[in-house]
Amino acid sequence: MSRHRWLDRGDPFTDPFVAAFGNHRVAMSTVVHTSRGASVAPAPDDIRVMVVDDAVIVRSLLSRWIEEAPGLKLAASLRNGAEAIERLDEADPDVVVLDIEMPELDGISTLPRLLARRRDLVVIMASALTRDHAEVTLKALALGAADYIPKPAAEGGMITSVSFQRELVEKIRALGSRRRRQPLPSYARRTAMSVTRRSVPADSARGAFKLRPFSVVPPRVLLIGASTGGPQVLTRLVPRLNAVADAAPILITQHMPATFTTILAEHLTRAGERPVHEAVNGEPVVAGAIYLAPGGKHMTVARQGRGAVIVLDDGPPVHFCKPAVDPLFSSASEVWGSWNLALILTGMGIDGTAGAARIVAGGGSVIAQDEATSAVWGMPGSAVSAGVCSAVAPLVQIAPRIARMFLGAIS
Repeated sequence: MSRHRWLDRGDPFTDPFVAAFGNHRVAMSTVVHTSRGASVAPAPDDIRVMVVDDAVIVRSLLSRWIEEAPGLKLAASLRNGAEAIERLDEADPDVVVLDIEMPELDGISTLPRLLARRRDLVVIMASALTRDHAEVTLKALALGAADYIPKPAAEGGMITSVSFQRELVEKIRALGSRRRRQPLPSYARRTAMSVTRRSVPADSARGAFKLRPFSVVPPRVLLIGASTGGPQVLTRLVPRLNAVADAAPILITQHMPATFTTILAEHLTRAGERPVHEAVNGEPVVAGAIYLAPGGKHMTVARQGRGAVIVLDDGPPVHFCKPAVDPLFSSASEVWGSWNLALILTGMGIDGTAGAARIVAGGGSVIAQDEATSAVWGMPGSAVSAGVCSAVAPLVQIAPRIARMFLGAIS
C-alpha cells in the first residue's frame, strides 16, 4: 500500500482525481502537454525546470503548472533520482523540483549527486507534511538544497490548492532568477563557510538606499524574521548569538508549516549551546530563552504585569504566511518600544516591512541581511527600499554587530 492512494504509480487514468486534473494522457517519464493544447515556444531566458517525482499525477500537475507559467520552461519530467542524474546534462535545468520518497534512488540520495555535477543548480525539495519528511528536508537543506515546498496533506489537495501552485511557481522564479544573475550564497551548499570570504562590506547598500540612524537606546529584545533560505541562515546565526541570549529574549518567526518548525527548533538546539523551543501560548518572555513561532500560528507578544507573554494567534495568513513576521514585529513594538532590535533575513515577498516600520516608529532599530548573502532578497530588500533599516549587512557580520549593540554600542 503506498503512502497516498492518489499518489500510486499504477494506472492513473482509473483514479477519480485524474478527471479533476483534466484527464491528460501522459507518459510515465516525460510530460510535454499544456492545458492550452499547444506547446509554448520558450524564450532564451526562460528558467528551465526539471520535475522529479514518482507519482504520475503529481508529476503531471507540476509539469503543467510550469509550462503554463510565463518565464518558466519544463526541461524534463522524470520519475526517480536515477533518471534525473542520467538526464541532467541533456535537460540542462536551472531548477530541479525533487521529491523525497521515490523508488530506485530517493531524493536525499539524489541531491548530493546532482550538486556534485552542477554546483550552482537550484534544488527545491518536495516534502510531505510528516515528521520523517521534515527531518529529511532539513537534512537536505544542510546538504545544499536551496529550499523546500510542502505538499498538501489531504487527498487531492494538491490538485485544488491555489496556494501550493502559487508558492511553487514563485519559489522557482525567485531562486531560478537569482541563479541566472549570480550564484546562490554558499551557506546553501556544503561549503557554507566560504561565504565569509565573498561577502560584501557591511552597509554596502548605503549609497543606493537611505539608511536611518540607529536608536540611541541599547536593545533588550531581539526579533528575527526569515523565509526562503532562512533555515540555513538560522543554523549559522543562532549559535553565534549566545552572548545576546544571555542578556535578552530572542524571538524568531520562520515561514514554515507545523511539524517543520518542531524539527527546526530541534536542529537549532543541536547546532548551538542553548535550547530553542516552539513558543507556547501564555508563557512568559524572559532573557535567556529563544522562542520559535510554531507552524500554523502567528507568534505575538502582549504585556502582562511588568513583563510580557507569548500570544499565539490563529488568525488568517498574513502575506500568505502563517506564521508571519509582521504580527510579531507589530506586537513587539507596542510592548517593548525602543528596546526592540529587529533582524530581517533572506526570504521572498514583503513580510516584515510593515512590522519593521512599526518597530522604527516605536523607537527601535532594524537590520537587513544584504543581497549577496541572501538566497532571495525579497523581504530584506523590501524593508531596505521602504527606508526602515539602519544597516544592511552580510550574514557573517550580523552576529558580532548585534552582540556589540546589546553591550551598549550604537551601530
